Amino acid sequence: AMLRLRLLTWDVKDTLLRLRQPVGQSYAAEARAHGLQVQPEALGRSFRQVYGAQSRRFPNYGHGQGLSSRQWWLDVVKQSFRLSGVQDEAALTELAEKLYRDYCSSHNWEVLPGAAETLSRCRQLGFCMGVVSNFDNRLEVILSQCDLRRHFEFVLTSEAAGFAKPDGRIFEQALRLGGVRPEQAAHIGDDYSRDYRAARAAGMHSFLLRAAGQGEGPEVPPEHVLPTLSHLLARIEK
Repeated sequence: AMLRLRLLTWDVKDTLLRLRQPVGQSYAAEARAHGLQVQPEALGRSFRQVYGAQSRRFPNYGHGQGLSSRQWWLDVVKQSFRLSGVQDEAALTELAEKLYRDYCSSHNWEVLPGAAETLSRCRQLGFCMGVVSNFDNRLEVILSQCDLRRHFEFVLTSEAAGFAKPDGRIFEQALRLGGVRPEQAAHIGDDYSRDYRAARAAGMHSFLLRAAGQGEGPEVPPEHVLPTLSHLLARIEK
């Protein structure tokens, strides 16, 4: 079309993959397997609180602050259970290790409707494809487990980049990896500021995945909105 795109970059969470169940439910099920009764709702609330605090204190998984993303996550899981009333330190360590591993597998993730077909079609059309995601280094494994890794020339996580979206520098790294100028690239994601606006600020095109009924949020030109991933092809068909 008019866009002359060569590179497509993709957000992952809630764009290509989503959690099969809320974090509180997964954590509570794992606790039950260890003989501990914790309310999923309470765990979910604790997790959101702890995750938010940890993200503010140690942005991008503690990158540049001497923390590994693994340690970052183990701390989040343990704190979430502590806040929900679990005191047994040995159990906390076991739970944290197990959950850290579990979130690497397709057991906890499912591919969003239309994602696999759309990625296949984009590759058939000859686009270079990459991932740009605020994620830790488990993402390669997760994408492989969900059979999506093969669609991408590169997977750029915020942990590896050292910058998290909406920082333009993660998009600059993606453009270097793809070997294209910003105007030859488009980013696809579900978050208005981190995906849609940040990619445009970096000089790229972008499309916002926004399901019907999710009408809340800033105005976006209708031709930039994707009600489903399958709508992308009509927007970029060469």
